[in-house]
Amino acid sequence: MPFIHTKVNRPIAKETEQELSRRMGQAISLLPGKNESWLMLQFEENCHLYFKGDNSKGLAFVNVKLFGASTDAAYENLTAEITRILQDTLSISPDCIYVQYDEIDHWGWNGSNF
Repeated sequence: MPFIHTKVNRPIAKETEQELSRRMGQAISLLPGKNESWLMLQFEENCHLYFKGDNSKGLAFVNVKLFGASTDAAYENLTAEITRILQDTLSISPDCIYVQYDEIDHWGWNGSNF
């Protein structure tokens, strides 16, 4: 039950959004037990993001929420892949990308909770 919310301070063309969706769908499998069949994505473009008081460069903040927990190594691998995806698709430098992980104990779906 992962949810990946990506905020960037750049526009995202429809084709780029589809590429982001496809690649994030593949990347989520880096977390054991997670796959695209349960993945929900949200992309926010043109956000008012600042890093070090500046917004002239491409910036991204990615929040990954998942039901349960994973390993430090899996998070490390996913962070590397998310960074690669954003660099490849939106030309955002790795040093301008934050990735946050939230492990959720309670998750509702289809009218009930897991």
